[in-house]
Amino acid sequence: MGFTMGLNLLLLLAMVATNILSLYHLSSILQSKPPTPLPVPDHLLHQLQTIRATINHLTRLQPTTTPTTTKRPSIPSDLLLYTHLSPIASSCHQHPDLLHKYMTYTPFSLCPLDSSLAEALILRGCHPLPRRRCFTKTPPSIPTSLPTNPFGPIPDNAIIWNPYTCKTFYCLNPYLGFDPKSEKSKFVTYKSDLDLPIQQLLAIANLSYSVVRLGLDIGGGTGTFAAQMKGFNVTVLTTTMNLGAPYNEVVGLRGLVPLHTPLQQRLPVFDGVVDIVRCGHGVNRWIPVTALEFLFFDVDRVLRGGGYFWLDHFFSKGVDLEKVYGPLIGKLGYKKVKWAVGNKSDSSGVKNGEVYLSALLQKPVSK
Repeated sequence: MGFTMGLNLLLLLAMVATNILSLYHLSSILQSKPPTPLPVPDHLLHQLQTIRATINHLTRLQPTTTPTTTKRPSIPSDLLLYTHLSPIASSCHQHPDLLHKYMTYTPFSLCPLDSSLAEALILRGCHPLPRRRCFTKTPPSIPTSLPTNPFGPIPDNAIIWNPYTCKTFYCLNPYLGFDPKSEKSKFVTYKSDLDLPIQQLLAIANLSYSVVRLGLDIGGGTGTFAAQMKGFNVTVLTTTMNLGAPYNEVVGLRGLVPLHTPLQQRLPVFDGVVDIVRCGHGVNRWIPVTALEFLFFDVDRVLRGGGYFWLDHFFSKGVDLEKVYGPLIGKLGYKKVKWAVGNKSDSSGVKNGEVYLSALLQKPVSK
């Protein structure tokens, strides 16, 4: 033990002496001119390069950004499935929050009552919608047959009112097309040059030796035009959106065919099979010109040669009708059978200098 303590003491003295000599040598170097640095040996350079390469490799294994605390929702399995099996519009992926909310449901059970969420996606270009494997809830009162009179009353219990603010038809604004009595006089009466009664429309077609059998009503609300044409043995499909009220349901309950399709969507009809296409109040100056041009040429796609394109009460600013919309309609090269312009007399029309256009255009047979 005495030997060990002596050895430790000797080592301690040697270390102290070494440090003193080092300090002395260092102080003498700082006071004198620094010598020329010696070249670094090759084996040290090689070791430094090895260390640098190792550090770079480890750095690449680390994430480049600091992870955030916000966790993105996982992709629903059904969305992944139908990405491969069913067409999904590319714009669906531009709205991940809405899409994730829409696709979060329980397969093989009742679908959520979220028609407003579905329409929010459709109006943003996400169409067709990807949800498939759930069962649609049906209303408590189911019609047993098609109605003989499409202008008859519709019972409240034939509608699922959960998604809507109103819970009865009485609550809805009658001017929106939900009052059968007031709807019965539409499209069959003449009040101004802007009107085109169905009798006059069919007479014009007969004079041109053109038959009207199939039609498409774009933005047709509750389907009143289709209901009136049904009385003249003409079948008309109605494109409509709900937008806070049961438009599609009412069209179906009237014994007509609703197409849940937005204005910017390609019309779900084959080329050249329709005799007449009507665009109602929903087609107006608030639609971007590019989208409107797309719609007009899609109308041309589905119309047969000799068919009719009816712009019914299209409204815009008077100056825009002359400089923008008139030339846009002229691009179709259709014959102007009727072209009537009148002032839009409500408060918005007076304030903005708006006018109505009612035009009946005939597609050339040669097209």
